[in-house]
Amino acid sequence: MHGPADSVESRQQLTAAWRVMVLDRNPDADVRDLPGLAVRWADCRFPFWNCVTLTGDGAGAGLVRRRLDEAAEIMRSKRHPGFLWVFEDLLDEEARAALGPAAARAGLAHAFPGTGMAGDLLPVPEPAHPDLTFVRVTTGEHLRAFADLNSLAYGFPLEDGRDGLVWSALWKNRVYACLGVRNGTPVACAATMEVEGRLFVLLVATDPAWQRRGYGEAVTRKALHEGAAATGATRATLHATAAGAPVYPRIGFEPNSPMRFYALED
Repeated sequence: MHGPADSVESRQQLTAAWRVMVLDRNPDADVRDLPGLAVRWADCRFPFWNCVTLTGDGAGAGLVRRRLDEAAEIMRSKRHPGFLWVFEDLLDEEARAALGPAAARAGLAHAFPGTGMAGDLLPVPEPAHPDLTFVRVTTGEHLRAFADLNSLAYGFPLEDGRDGLVWSALWKNRVYACLGVRNGTPVACAATMEVEGRLFVLLVATDPAWQRRGYGEAVTRKALHEGAAATGATRATLHATAAGAPVYPRIGFEPNSPMRFYALED
């Protein structure tokens, strides 16, 4: 059984990690902590680096309606699209029931669901997969492959993923980013980064042509192994999409808060 404390941890991990990622991408990014809202908006083409998050704990329906209106207004002021992240367990029961209509009223469309997860699961053994070799991301070529796998997996144009990642020095040193390579071709990727004493997992992706073969799980284990060996962290957190949600409990993650991602309506 998990309670709001797990959801608070999940939300704090997101806002702390995204501060680093967004400012790495754009030193002039919109990074603000407003009452009830955290803005982490690089305003680049990679939509995951454009993020607003509801941050109030136990917020009621009326307050959530106002926060959604404010979030949508911020999102409309930007050049590039992104997402509003909502941790459902941080809303009261009335606010959760009213979330869909309130979002629609604000001009926000539900984009996809997610789940916050965490676990005291580190260290993990160094993984092996019969099809894969693992490569730590250290070059521009590696980073482009990492970006392209995310674009393919999440349905973004290749240039959008590259705009988010390929220029970064941070991703070649402070981030423990790994590629799973099959017969010389990168087919899966995952990354971890130390955030407030935990390993935060991000941007796990598998080429759609090679899904359901255990590649995403294997490369996530590799990124966790490398990050734990380097940092000594014992706890890890992540935010799973529906596709990844069945995978991570096999590694030792436990679900906490259900999440919703919203985008501006077209």
